[in-house]
Order: sequence, then structure tokens, then C-alpha cells
Amino acid sequence: MRSELEACRADWKPPNCIGDGNHKETNVVSMFKIYKVTQGRYTRTLTFAGAMLIAVSGAYVLSRQLYSLGPYLRYGIPSLVVVLIGLLAFWMVNRSRSADFLIATEGEMKKVAWSGKKEVIGSTKVVIVTTVMIALLLFGVDILFGALFRVIGVH
Repeated sequence: MRSELEACRADWKPPNCIGDGNHKETNVVSMFKIYKVTQGRYTRTLTFAGAMLIAVSGAYVLSRQLYSLGPYLRYGIPSLVVVLIGLLAFWMVNRSRSADFLIATEGEMKKVAWSGKKEVIGSTKVVIVTTVMIALLLFGVDILFGALFRVIGVH
């Protein structure tokens, strides 16, 4: 009897094999296997880095809360939390559904026509001027309502 791996490599395709004929895999995927290694590398790396930044920040806050427990627990528990969140984040960014989403996201980002420096500076000026104008308008309306309420005696 053939093993699952040999069955997937053979010409025939049992129901537990997935793939396109050139690259076949079994449904049993290790938790720490990197799914589609060469694709979506930047997006997955930055997603993992963001999760780890949040984990380390949370561990820092947690260690400050655990000040009275002594150094082993004060630093051990947050370290364990960081390791567990790191393992979870690694698993999440390499899970087939999540990885396919991140790969597609990176592909779409490459298709975007990004604005040039001159256009970005011009748009920024328009946003700043519009924001200041709206702020001044709201300030004027606030002053008018304040004066109106003082005249009619509402405090």
C-alpha cells in the first residue's frame, strides 16, 4: 500500500490530493510549513512584523503590570505571550486562505498607479486648505450660536 505522499506523486489522483498535476500536495500541511514560499513575501513579512510589534508592546505593558511578582514571572509571562503570539501569527500568515489573500493583496498593490510627488504635494495642500476653511466655518457658527444662546438666556 502506498503512503499518501507517494499516492500524490503518482499519476492517479486520490480524493485527498490537491494541486494542478505539476505541483501536488496533501491536505495534511504542517503548522510551520511556509505556504507558497516565493509569493506574497513582503505582505506576509510585514503582517507578521506588525503582529509582533503589537505583541511586544503588549508584553511591555504586561511586564509593567506584573512588577510585584518578581523578575522571573514579570518577564517570563510576557515572554511566553510573545512566543505564543509569534507562533499564532506565523501560522496565520502561512495558512492557505490567509496566505492566498495576502498574495492577492500584494498582486493588486503592484497594479496600482501611484501618484507622483508633485500631485501628492498639490493634493495635500488642497486638503489642508479645505480643513482650515471648514474649521473656521465651524468656529464662526459656534460663536454665532454662543451669542444667540446668551441673548435668549440659555446657559
